[in-house]
Amino acid sequence: MTPVAVEAAQRIHARSANGVFAHWRLALVILTQLFFYGVPWITINGRQAVLFDLAHQRFYLFNTLLLPQDLIFLTGLLIACAMALFLVTVAVGRIWCGFACPQTVYTEMFMALERRIEGDRSARLRLDQSGWGPNKVVRRGGKHLAWALLSLWTGLSFVGWFTPIRELVHGLPFDMGPWNTFWMLFYAAITYLHAGLLRERICQHACPYGRFQSAMLDRDTLVVTYDQARGEPRGRHRAAHAEPVAAFAGAVASPATAAATASAAVAAASAEPKLGDCIDCTMCVQVCPTGIDIRKGLQAACISCGVCIDACNSIMDKIKAPRGLIRFSPLNPDSPTRGAPWRKPRLWVYGGVITAVVTLMIAGLMTRPELRLDVQRDRGVLARMAPNGDVENLYRLQIRSATLHPQHLDIQVKVDGTPVPARLITAHNDAPPELDAAGSLSLPVTVSLPYEGAQALRGQTVPLRFEVRGTDKGTSEVLASSTFRVPH
Repeated sequence: MTPVAVEAAQRIHARSANGVFAHWRLALVILTQLFFYGVPWITINGRQAVLFDLAHQRFYLFNTLLLPQDLIFLTGLLIACAMALFLVTVAVGRIWCGFACPQTVYTEMFMALERRIEGDRSARLRLDQSGWGPNKVVRRGGKHLAWALLSLWTGLSFVGWFTPIRELVHGLPFDMGPWNTFWMLFYAAITYLHAGLLRERICQHACPYGRFQSAMLDRDTLVVTYDQARGEPRGRHRAAHAEPVAAFAGAVASPATAAATASAAVAAASAEPKLGDCIDCTMCVQVCPTGIDIRKGLQAACISCGVCIDACNSIMDKIKAPRGLIRFSPLNPDSPTRGAPWRKPRLWVYGGVITAVVTLMIAGLMTRPELRLDVQRDRGVLARMAPNGDVENLYRLQIRSATLHPQHLDIQVKVDGTPVPARLITAHNDAPPELDAAGSLSLPVTVSLPYEGAQALRGQTVPLRFEVRGTDKGTSEVLASSTFRVPH
């Protein structure tokens, strides 16, 4: 049996590119990281504006407070994001991967540090091939130190979305708490591993999105394509040098010699086989962050970042050929949706789902109650008789506030089946109970039914309803049902 040779993976050193798509990538790196690193530092009324406080089960979104009962909104958000990702993929391919995916964004940031410390692509290749010496140790060590610092700051910022970030910074380095320290180091290690060491291997082998994109793309989807009809056959263009050679000959030789030299140059250019516009410079391969050759056709590793388009366009400008040898284009040259991807029915379906989900989420947020009420019966005492003949049942009210301001509570109770009103006994009978902003209150209460009403319900278990409302203007009312038991 012949052994199979396995070639070791080669480190990809992508050349920096300059162009429209490179500028868009840079802009999205800046915007996304301003959001990620900056939002936790925004404060409103002395508190962090956006905070997912898992320990206290409260989620602050500027002036909105969400509770665990509001996780339905998280479900809606995830559905809307998934549909938006599908919509973008069907329309323009893996543009999310190339411009806004965290793996792409952090890889770009790490590569920027690498270029700053080790130099451009050729310098990095020379450094790889050189032996270990002071220069290599300093540059490699400095690069990994910069990566580690960026990873630690990223981990700290990530934890700052769940724990007040100012408390974390004040607690550095040893007073952050064990769990906060663990998650900061864990996220920092993942960032360092993915963006610094693995890079394109995540896109090629680990990311599931690249695997199932073939099920979402069709021949009318905009993808990065190479125009084979225009670019092939590849080769160096000698014809482009015929005119400069003739001009040089005329400047340095006699008229007869110049004419002969110019004629020879033009004749040589004319005798050259007809070549396509691709001069086989491999610039499109050198700038690719995943190291693929787009001239071989659409590949699973292509993340539609467009830097190969920028590189090719710059070469076309130099050889005075039209741009667009590599461009975003449908695989189907006769696509009916060319230039108008919104004509695809699937886009309208995804857009309709997104619109419906977002509309329902907005309506739900606008109509959700500001108070949450749960009622628990006292399991130890189902019912008891007071000395005066009244019947008492014991309950515990769990009240939570979904507002960011304190309020006083007005609690009412009604027992069905009797015209005699029940009486609510609490520890706050002299004053209404107060609920703190975003606070919770566990309130033991006793519902007492007078003797006259209890006689009519002897031996029965009847419905009971609690009504809780805030005394502040505009506070909504919340209802909760339970039962009231009258013994024989």
